[in-house]
Amino acid sequence: MNAPEKHLASELRQARIDLAAACRLVALFGWTDLLATHISLRVPGRHDRYLVNPFGLLFEEVTASSVLEVDLDGKIIAGDGDLNPAGTVIHGAIHGAVEQAAAVVHLHSREGVAVSCQEQGLLPLNQMALMVYGDIAYHDFQGVVLDDAERSSLLANMGDKPLLILRNHGTLAVGRSMAEAFARIWRLERACRFQLAAQSAGVPLRQLPAEVIARTLEQAKVLYGPLASFMPSGKREWAALLRRLDREAPGYRN
Repeated sequence: MNAPEKHLASELRQARIDLAAACRLVALFGWTDLLATHISLRVPGRHDRYLVNPFGLLFEEVTASSVLEVDLDGKIIAGDGDLNPAGTVIHGAIHGAVEQAAAVVHLHSREGVAVSCQEQGLLPLNQMALMVYGDIAYHDFQGVVLDDAERSSLLANMGDKPLLILRNHGTLAVGRSMAEAFARIWRLERACRFQLAAQSAGVPLRQLPAEVIARTLEQAKVLYGPLASFMPSGKREWAALLRRLDREAPGYRN
């Protein structure tokens, strides 16, 4: 194996580890839907293949060696196991068409689904919400995502936004790395949780002035945007999360 091949092999190994880590973290945070939903990551050096968790394993069981390598149409290229076809439509479409989508995290969490069922979606009620508010697109529910025909409308609705609330369905984040995508979905899920907590108190909600919302949205770009230096691309968060996994569930690297 020559030097470039060794480099790609090393990158592929790390991609498998990152994907398995994301699955374990989703389980750790209680965002799983038994065997449903998917997390995926492009195969390094390719735009026509991606890695994805296999259908049949709980997220807490996923390891680096158990993830599947598939093409954009969901054909399994490497690995043993099955693939949920509902994941192929969403992940194959996004990986194939969205340049920044090296990683895609799609969830059916309690808080994310609950907010996706609200007519106004995520509300600009607090600091956490405003960290993601300007990055969210919405896609209307059309039934279980099994029809390739839905790919075009999903991509059109997503546009250039890195976050997507699939109405009456769940949440989704993309990133140039798993670190970036995971940090984005964490902030979105946290914002949904805060919204539901505020709404459940049964008292009037304090609305923020339009000028404060606008100012905070600009601050969010500085703090978390693609060119941010404070929390660049989720790198600090991801390193900390991997340290936690290495302490509590190191088997994900196997």
